[in-house]
Amino acid sequence: MLRFAAKKFLVALSITLSLTSLGAKKLDHDHKTSYQVAITQIVEHPSLDSIRQGILDELASQGFTQNNNLTVTYDNAQGNIVIAAQIAQRFIALAPDVIVAIATPSAQTAVNAMKDANIPIVFGAVTDPLSAKITRSLERPDNNATGTIDLPPAKDQLIFIKELFPKIKTLGILYNPGESNNIKQVARLKKAAGLLGFNIIEATATRTADVALTAKYLTSKVEAILIPNDNTIISALESVLKPALQNHIPVFTSDPDSVKKGALGAIANDQYDVGRMTGKIVAQILHGKPAEEIPIKAVQIAKRYINQKMAGFFGLQTSADILF
Repeated sequence: MLRFAAKKFLVALSITLSLTSLGAKKLDHDHKTSYQVAITQIVEHPSLDSIRQGILDELASQGFTQNNNLTVTYDNAQGNIVIAAQIAQRFIALAPDVIVAIATPSAQTAVNAMKDANIPIVFGAVTDPLSAKITRSLERPDNNATGTIDLPPAKDQLIFIKELFPKIKTLGILYNPGESNNIKQVARLKKAAGLLGFNIIEATATRTADVALTAKYLTSKVEAILIPNDNTIISALESVLKPALQNHIPVFTSDPDSVKKGALGAIANDQYDVGRMTGKIVAQILHGKPAEEIPIKAVQIAKRYINQKMAGFFGLQTSADILF
């Protein structure tokens, strides 16, 4: 009887200690005074930089500030997937509260690296996290990763081009097939093109060094060019704009900052707003919510952007939500 009572006491003590331990962990989190966020970005580019700034501004609005309780580590991979993987490995050693991955390649490498590390990942500016194998569910994400989807509306993009140039039939799409998010974008554009009477000609470049030659070829075959959300091509935008303008070919993009730099127009999400939405998710995790309990959110705030100088070059009288 005494042995049985002793066993009951030990079991009860074990349960009490476990509950106390859990309570202590919760208490530690509730009273945490400093946080660390590590941000990995595939390449330096104004659109991706705007997302990063939106994230930081949103965190600051929720009380997580770099001058007070937040340490931010940032690195970019210079467009190199091998460097992206090295950054992810280095971030494991830092053991931050959250890793933020901006753009699909950075998100992929972060998820692959974190398989055995219990560090939550929040991604931004990912077009298709399912086909990129970042997660298997949008509603209840796995791999300890959640974030935002930035997918421009394909049909609206083509309608925009048609409104400005009603007679255009042949449209070139320039992209890097090595970025998995591009495959879905191009498929959606080709489907919409069939409904709107466009003939699509695809041209691909896997490195920024190849963009100029590919763009030169494409401008001899098409009446307009559309660049999807593609980090490789956008990083070499000048190499597309130069031969396009020489051949009087309008260039459309899927991000606002490329319109600032000389593309004619875009139907695109405001990248800073994408960052603010992504920052809200980062804040939820810093407050203690598990990544798998935060559904992935699709950004749906597309606007019309026009470069006024380019509109004049093509003899257009047009309006847009935002003129540069």
